[in-house]
Amino acid sequence: MRTGLAALLLVGGTWATVAAGPASAADAPEPARSSGAPASAALLDAMQRDFGLTKSQAEARLAAEKTATAVEPTARRAAGAAYGGSWFDAESGKLTVAVTAGASDAAVDSVRETGASVRTVKYSARQLDAAKARIDKLDAPEGVSSWHVDAKASSVVVAVAAAQRADNDVQKFLSKARAAGPVTVEEAAKAPETFAAGTVGGDPFYTGNVRCSIGFSVHGGFVTAGHCGGAGQSVSGWDRSYIGNIQGSSFPDNDYAWVNVGSGWWTVPVVLGWGTVSDQLVRGSAEAPVGASICRSGSTTHWHCGTVLGKNETVNYSQGAVHQMTGTSVCAQPGDSGGSFISGDQAQGVTSGGYGDCTSGGRTWFQPINEILNRYGLTLHTA
Repeated sequence: MRTGLAALLLVGGTWATVAAGPASAADAPEPARSSGAPASAALLDAMQRDFGLTKSQAEARLAAEKTATAVEPTARRAAGAAYGGSWFDAESGKLTVAVTAGASDAAVDSVRETGASVRTVKYSARQLDAAKARIDKLDAPEGVSSWHVDAKASSVVVAVAAAQRADNDVQKFLSKARAAGPVTVEEAAKAPETFAAGTVGGDPFYTGNVRCSIGFSVHGGFVTAGHCGGAGQSVSGWDRSYIGNIQGSSFPDNDYAWVNVGSGWWTVPVVLGWGTVSDQLVRGSAEAPVGASICRSGSTTHWHCGTVLGKNETVNYSQGAVHQMTGTSVCAQPGDSGGSFISGDQAQGVTSGGYGDCTSGGRTWFQPINEILNRYGLTLHTA
């Protein structure tokens, strides 16, 4: 398998890994839309393996998720000020849109006309986002893992490491968080960590002694995680040949960076399947809804799939908090940092960090791709 990758990169190709999804609708560039089949046969095989589906069920789910992705912006506008968030419901195969009790009959009817289901909730998305923004201003102790708006719960969910829930500093933080707005507390297995690693031979790219994974190809380079290196650092490929330099990097607060490509390397709109699935073409960056299936490609654990669990999450690493992240049930391990998250053929984002591993499972967050493109004025390389 490694030989196959070496052969591809030896001729100079910079191969992207899975990723996608804007941090907010307001600052995201217009995403390209997919065309043709929703996925290759190999990707369907991976979904069957990771979700326990038949081939026809995997095909149906991908088609339903594609419809939900297209419906969400229209349904959100239809709900107006009553909008409380949305998510993909795998059982019904439809997008569910939350609206507050004060929503007019006309607004509810307009949402239903898009094909989405409607659920009544206590708080609007605007109220929940404002509560989370207030919590973002608090100093979080190490025992607090992350926090995010959960549209289903109509609450800001704060995750706390199980072993530190009784810690005095954690309890003080939770008291202040509850004063900021509606809060629900859940336990996390442990505190999150970034997925960078020390030098290991034969992996995609290095900054000094740190190994990370290539994210998505953009015109002129590729994007990856910010904690993989700072602006100006030299970047070398799997064979230690020079690729380029980090042109921009942000971590913490954000976790993204981009690298220029030269010296015989070039960009390709592809995410490596590592022999588990066929290499995947990238056709755009339309943001998948909460509940949708998503897959990740990285240099350590290769190809794994799961679901989108939450958006606009704040993750509290030991180095500092990172905002506007997307949480997933996909596993990852050291060295996978910067790698691609993809849903169907749509780039979603670059791997940041999490907890657990690909033996026992865990949770992983990614930095949405559209925020990175907008921040640096980059254009995603698409097929």
